[in-house]
Amino acid sequence: MSATDIHDVPDTLTTEFCLRLARAWAAVARRLDSALGGHHGISFADYQLLLHLQRAPGGRLRRVDLAEKLGLTASGVTRSLLPLEKIGLVTRQSDPRDARVGYALITPTGSELATNATTVVDNISRAMLGGPARAQLQATSDLLAQIAGIGR
Repeated sequence: MSATDIHDVPDTLTTEFCLRLARAWAAVARRLDSALGGHHGISFADYQLLLHLQRAPGGRLRRVDLAEKLGLTASGVTRSLLPLEKIGLVTRQSDPRDARVGYALITPTGSELATNATTVVDNISRAMLGGPARAQLQATSDLLAQIAGIGR
């Protein structure tokens, strides 16, 4: 759907879409939290944080950039990092040129855990989606990226 024809959609349909989106997110998060907790002892939020770090160049991101990717505040990222630091999955790194800048760095153990947890996430994701057509999945993914402001 293009931005020009959104006005042709009844308000109840857009509201219903947002309600269903929220309910779907809750179901996905609950199911992945349970599976990841049972297999790897981490939450889905922990997994997302580790995955962003693992995918980042050098396995590190500025904490403010990590906050942006996760949709959290800087203090929310700090709170999320603390337990992962305590169990050796991430570490902090300061910038020698600017003391105000702090980095989160994934450890080898954290990277291995993220890789192993990705198998669980992939399996649960496939089971939950039930095999939609590739075009449908891509269109929905594009819409979700638009809603999240990804790629702007």
